[in-house]
Order: sequence, then C-alpha cells, then structure tokens
Amino acid sequence: MAGACAQGPVDVAGLQAVLHRRGPRRGARRRRDALREPLVRRRPLLTRRRSSYRSLASLQRDNRVCRACVEAGYPLESLPIVQPYEGQRAYMFGQAPGVQEGEERRPWRGRAGRTLRRWLDLDEDEFYATFYCASVTRCYPGKAASGRGDRTPAPREQELCAFWRDWEWRLLRPRLVVPVGGLAARRLLGLKSVSECVGRRFEHDGAVAIPLPHPSGASGWLNDPANRARVVEAAALIREELRAVGREEEGR
Repeated sequence: MAGACAQGPVDVAGLQAVLHRRGPRRGARRRRDALREPLVRRRPLLTRRRSSYRSLASLQRDNRVCRACVEAGYPLESLPIVQPYEGQRAYMFGQAPGVQEGEERRPWRGRAGRTLRRWLDLDEDEFYATFYCASVTRCYPGKAASGRGDRTPAPREQELCAFWRDWEWRLLRPRLVVPVGGLAARRLLGLKSVSECVGRRFEHDGAVAIPLPHPSGASGWLNDPANRARVVEAAALIREELRAVGREEEGR
C-alpha cells in the first residue's frame, strides 16, 4: 500500500515501549540503542587548520575563526586578534592581547602600545606599517586571579596557538623579529631571563632577534634605572636593524 511506505518522524519513545512490552531480545535492545544515537548531536568545531598554507591571507582567514582554546575548555574573553598584512618588514611577537585590543581587534592599542611606540620613536602609522604584530596567544586571556594585570595564558593555550605562529614564520620569513616580554622571548628564543636578553642581538632561523621587556605598567622591571638603560640600548639596536633592512630592500 502506498501509505505504508510514507516517511515521517520516528516516535522513538513509542517504539521502545512496544519493544519492551514484547520482551525485547538482546538483538532488539541493540537496535533500540542504535535508534537513540542520532538524537545526540555534538556542536561542530569552528577551528579550521589545514595541513599546509600557500598564502598569509588563507592562514589569517582560519586564524580569525579559531576557537581552539574554547574547544579545549578555556574561557572565551575575546576573538582572535589578527593584523592585516601590508608588506611589513619586521615581526613583533608579544605575550597576548589586552582588554582594549580584544575590544578593537587590533594589536597594541592600549597604554602598553603607546609606550612601545615611544621606545621605538615611531608614530602609530609608522609602527603598523613596519611591524606585523602577533603574539604567543591571539585572544585576550582575561584578568589575573590576583586582580593585578592580565592572566598569563596556560601552557596548553600557548601550545594551541603555536600553530599560527609557525605558519606565519614560514610564510613571512622576516629579517627582524622583536619578542616583547619574557613569555614571548621564552617561547620564540628559549631565553629564560629578560634581564639577560634585553639590549642584545640574537640569531633565530635566519632572522635577527632583539628582545624588549613588556611595556605593561603592571611590571616592576622598568623601575630599575639599569633596566631602563637596557631598553634604550635595545630600541637603538632595533632602529639600526630596521635601517639595514630598508637599505637591503632599496637595493633589490
């Protein structure tokens, strides 16, 4: 009969009741359990990570929708901060965006960014035209439990975000990299102490690396006059290296 073949929603509860009244055998119970499975649906993962990338634009598209840390159980405080690539010749690598960066979705927008630009003697337009800005983690991590400063991203969060940094490095191949803060220097260069590395040049995978301390007002490191002198020296090295990179590009 035509009506017997009509497709409609399955009344799982009613079907289970019928099977139960007939005293279902083991095979029937397995079929009943199988009917339940399609009703349990997992939320689809948003994070997309390809096995390889041929352009920074495609990498950034996936980075902007990354929710790997949320999918791993960490709180969502902001969306990923991804700076447009406009031919910047240097790579700046910080710790994590702050609350203002999370709101504006642009790196180094708060007081720390203004301090950083003052150290380097760059106005806002020059700064963003010179540096492609990235960080250990790409989302604002939230406030620290102590209430002083922002939370340091957990090691697992740092590992989840390392994928984006690794591919940025392969695609950009920067000549100059500036790690900002102790966490960035440890993750990128394996350095343990900010005091030991600020004011010095390092080689990293074909690039010159010149670390800076984090310009956050929550840090007491800059209260020492000797440390402030290291910052002046490091900023001079960065400006010198930028001039060298500029001369190379003009000679091509």
